[in-house]
Formats: sequence, structure tokens, C-alpha cells
Amino acid sequence: MSLPSWLRDLGDGLLVIDAGYLKPDLAAIHVLHDQGRVGIIDTGTVHSVSRVMTTLDLMGLNPSAVDWVILTHVHLDHAGGAGAMMAALPAARLTVHPRGARHVLDPSRLWTATCEVYGEQQAVQLYGELIAVPPERILETPDGTCLRLGSRELQFLDVPGHARHHVAIHDVQSQRVFSGDTFGISYRALDVNGRAFIYPTSTPSQFDPNALRRSVDRILALKPRSVALTHFSTVGASVEDMMRLGAAQQQLIDAYESIALAHQNADIHRRARIAADMKNLLFSQAREHGVSLSDAALNEVIGHDVELNTDGLLSWLDAKPSTMAA
Repeated sequence: MSLPSWLRDLGDGLLVIDAGYLKPDLAAIHVLHDQGRVGIIDTGTVHSVSRVMTTLDLMGLNPSAVDWVILTHVHLDHAGGAGAMMAALPAARLTVHPRGARHVLDPSRLWTATCEVYGEQQAVQLYGELIAVPPERILETPDGTCLRLGSRELQFLDVPGHARHHVAIHDVQSQRVFSGDTFGISYRALDVNGRAFIYPTSTPSQFDPNALRRSVDRILALKPRSVALTHFSTVGASVEDMMRLGAAQQQLIDAYESIALAHQNADIHRRARIAADMKNLLFSQAREHGVSLSDAALNEVIGHDVELNTDGLLSWLDAKPSTMAA
């Protein structure tokens, strides 16, 4: 069967959909299937729903085959399409961290904040209008929750650091962890000889380096063979490779924290200095990995993350030493 360019079959009961967010190969929706039952892990935006429905059709499955729509966290590139997805999948229940449940039950606060940043017209273009999910269709998944998908056991872990409303999902059968943003970002354009380049995401506003270190270690303690990232999909091919990727993340978390602290008293120059150091850090690490793209091409791949990571470090500095409310 010929698949559209935005859909890939990774085998072992896993397909990955390019969510179509901003540019190709930026955000992934993972479709896990077993014994004719389906789980959708992260939803992309409202605009991504049609690709999920087309995928089910290509699999020869009815929408009622979907048991679970699973959110790693409620940032809109991961969960903006949740309400629209649930409306299209009549038998599914939606799972979400307890801290994120109120935002899918009533997304008005998220929508207002998004419109304040982008303006309503651009917000609709990016995400589509957010739709509430009925409370009877929401299942909160605190740490230790276990669900079944066909014959598979899915274990949920509370993994803060990128966001306090973040879970990771351990598929015991495949020894794969669906990590959302907790285990970082790894774009396929930066692979070198089959080896992935990976770096943490400190997107605002709940970056916490200490919590993120613990969460990365907790994922590694499961000894997964691979991790499925939302940005962008599967990395790792063995426990040893996962340990390498985890060590790289920990080193960069330390570096992020050092950059932020070095410039915490830089006043009006703080953001520019943090952004410059963040760009230099990620560019130098990519070059050390062997990435040979031109500087302009490399910036096209990771420049957006440099800006978001910078904003996340600023949020973290501004929150210290107080603890922000959820």
C-alpha cells in the first residue's frame, strides 16, 4: 500500500503522522495499534484531525476502533486538536495529566492566552479554535496509571521539567517510551550516519532543570530501546543508544542552566545574551555531532527552538525562587 508523504509505518504496531504544524517533520502524532484497537498519542492541532481520519481509513479501521486519545501534555502543538479529535472518534476516551485536565475540559484560558500572543486571526490559522472535551470522556492519568490497548500494557509516568502537566507513556511490549517533550527534540534532518542529535526543550513557562534531570533519568531507568518524541518521532535503536542520548540531554540541561545563571543580572541585555549563547551552544553541539548543513540551513531547522528555549530560560529565571501555580 502506498502511503501519503506525511504518514510513515515504523512497524511493531506504530505509525507516525506528520501533524502538518508550521513545517514538515516538526510535530508528530503517533498511532499505536494492536489487535484492531488504536491509541492516538498527541493530537497536533485542529487542522491535523483529517490526517488521523485518513490514516484510520488506510488501516481499514472505523473511527470506533480508537480506544484512547492520549495527551502527553496540553501545549497546543500537542493538544490543540484534542476536542476536535474526540468529536470525530465516538468511542474514544481522552487521557491527560491531572494538572492538565481542566484545560481540556474548558480550554478558554488557553485560547485567551494564545490569542494574546498571536492575535485571534493568526491563532485560528495556527491551531484552529479549541473545542472542550465532555467531562465523562476524560480520564486523568496520574503517575502509575496502567491502561490496556489490545494486548499491550501502557504505563504512565509523571515527568515534569518541560511542563508540570506532563506524562510519558511506556509501551511495555515494544520497550518504547512516548515522551512528548520531556526527552527533548531530535529532528531527522540532523541525523548523521543513522545517529540522532538530541537537545532539551526549555519552552516557557514551566521549565525546571532539576525536575527535567530527574525525569530523563526516570525514563532511562526503564531501559527503553527507543523513545518516540513529538519533535520528531523515534530515536534510539538499543538500550546503549538510549543511554548515549540521555547523557547528551543531561549535559545540555546543565549547559542551559549555566547560560541562564550567567546572564540573570544582565537587565535589558539579558534576552539577547541568552539567545546568543543558546544558539552558539546548539550550533557547536550539532557541528560536533557531524551535522554539515550550512549555517543558514541549520538555523532553519533549530532557530525556532533557540528562541523558545531562550524564553523558557527567562521564565525560569523570573520564577526563581518562587514556585509558579499550575
